[in-house]
Amino acid sequence: MASTPSTYSEGSIRVLKGLEPVKQRPGMYTRTDNPLHIIQEVLDNAADEALAGFGKKIKVTLHTDGSVSVEDDGRGIPFGLHPEEKAPVVELVFTRLHAGGKFDKGKGGAYSFSGGLHGVGVSVTNALSRRLEVICYRDGQVARLAFSGGDVVEPLAVAARGEGDRKQGTTVRAWPDAKYFEAATLPMNELVHLLRSKAVLMPGVTMQLVVEKTKDTQTWQYKGGLLDYLQQTLTADPVIPMFEGEGFAEAGHDSFAEGEGASWCVAFTEDGAPVRESYVNLIPTSAGGTHDSGLRDGLFQAVKSFIDLHALLPKGVKLLPEDVFARASYVLSAKVLDPQFQGQIKERLNSRDAVRLVSNYVRPALELWLNQHVDYGKKLAELAIKAAQTRQRAGQKVEKRKGSGVAVLPGKLTDCESRDLSHNEIFLVEGDSAGGSAKMGRDKECQAILPLRGKVLNTWEVERDRLFANNEIHDIAVAIGVDPHGPNDTPDLSGLRYGKVCILSDADVDGSHIQVLLLTLFFRHFPKLIESGHVYVARPPLFRVDIPARGKKPAAKVYALDDGELHAILDKAGKEGVAADKCQVSRFKGLGEMSAEQLWDTTLNPDTRRLLPVVLGAHDFATTEARITQLMGKGEAAARRELMELHGDDVEVDI
Repeated sequence: MASTPSTYSEGSIRVLKGLEPVKQRPGMYTRTDNPLHIIQEVLDNAADEALAGFGKKIKVTLHTDGSVSVEDDGRGIPFGLHPEEKAPVVELVFTRLHAGGKFDKGKGGAYSFSGGLHGVGVSVTNALSRRLEVICYRDGQVARLAFSGGDVVEPLAVAARGEGDRKQGTTVRAWPDAKYFEAATLPMNELVHLLRSKAVLMPGVTMQLVVEKTKDTQTWQYKGGLLDYLQQTLTADPVIPMFEGEGFAEAGHDSFAEGEGASWCVAFTEDGAPVRESYVNLIPTSAGGTHDSGLRDGLFQAVKSFIDLHALLPKGVKLLPEDVFARASYVLSAKVLDPQFQGQIKERLNSRDAVRLVSNYVRPALELWLNQHVDYGKKLAELAIKAAQTRQRAGQKVEKRKGSGVAVLPGKLTDCESRDLSHNEIFLVEGDSAGGSAKMGRDKECQAILPLRGKVLNTWEVERDRLFANNEIHDIAVAIGVDPHGPNDTPDLSGLRYGKVCILSDADVDGSHIQVLLLTLFFRHFPKLIESGHVYVARPPLFRVDIPARGKKPAAKVYALDDGELHAILDKAGKEGVAADKCQVSRFKGLGEMSAEQLWDTTLNPDTRRLLPVVLGAHDFATTEARITQLMGKGEAAARRELMELHGDDVEVDI
């Protein structure tokens, strides 16, 4: 009996409404190991009020029934009717994914600087809570409403208050729904650290934690700011006095909006685990990001300048940013008008301009300090030089094990100067013109370029002893310094010349084809490179968008990886009052079209590029091998046709 084929018609398409997407895929919007992040969304809103200059106290209570409440004394969420939506504003904030007061960053907006940006924060908290209650105190009135699973169960009720009652602010109480989280309880250490750090970053604001079950109350208020906090957190004594400072753009700055900048405190220690914490508009960025890179760049440039000025660098020693940064502990708090985070949980800042923003303020401040305190400057230089010498010695040990008789390197390889495996990268670049841009734009200290001519050979069914008949593959193997091998071999990786082997091809279909051919080569003939995490794929952008100046924000050049990112950029520009037709969109036909500077900014610079590690993932070796055989095998045309018929509709074709 024939089975009924599955139908794919107009009725197959389902449109998720309201908060349904959050309930279906909570991991796309928040952390699901425990409910801390959905409580943090409420806390961030209270902190944004304090950051805007409203409110001096935030109180978090862990109730005995498993609920958590966050109370602030800010302006209170408005509860009147929205002029366009004709629904209470407080209801929209908690039930609509893209509704909030933080999109309007222009003059007169409710929030100039805020951590909230995507407009999904507390609506996600609401969607993933069994019950959520909101009380707003504002304009002599009190408004209450309650939700269950994101739906209103107790409609908005507004009542007048007594004449002397001037209470302002918002109280949100949430009962997280355990079915969405691996653990239902909040991790106390993380919560305490979060509240303490908020107190550090907002001098004069009191943070309070009340645990009803144990009747414990903890209160934090810092007046000494970042320096006081770092002193209390460090486990080792600094070799020089702690360096703290701040810098913020004034009105009319040619690159940054008024108020953008950073405050920081840095300590250098000889031992002990470094303390490294960074924040953007009070949001903790546990995975760092471009503001951290700006701090690193500013510190490195200042220390290098001091060393050069006083001729302290021994002959043959090359100083790198990690030599200065290796023993640095820091707390960094950046203010960015329009922060771009990686994903909804905001663990990493992606805003490219933040590198320059932080570096521009840190470098001159540290240079001035070092030249005013020359003895301390020399101590810091000694620490960095010692780190560089240790790193270079480690690199030389690897070099000696290579022995003599190394194959002559291919002539078209533009090699890097460093021999430090952990630092070196080689880019396998599609075409000579792209190779030219890459050579000019690269960091010649640690980035090598090998241009490849045309499409690489499909090596899936090529015998290993016939591989070197192909010039391109011969050059790749010799440049990398590892011989071809199989999955069960134990190849000698001591000759490996680069810690990262990066495939860099155009962002179009032809580029994807070259990427697949190179990945086929590495999987079939260099599997141990993939297994040990040495193979990467670079993601160059397909579009550049020139956005004209708007309000406080200067004109900007933004790069988009694909159509999805392009539409998101244009939508965002539209919300800021710049029509899509006013934005100039350029599509790169290939890497060769990019200038050296553009290629560095988007694809080669470790601080701003997107580089994906190649890993086997959840599939075992045999499963992956069977799939690649289906895709790349010469006798697999029928299987490929069947695969295309089954999944052809899932793919966006770039014609």
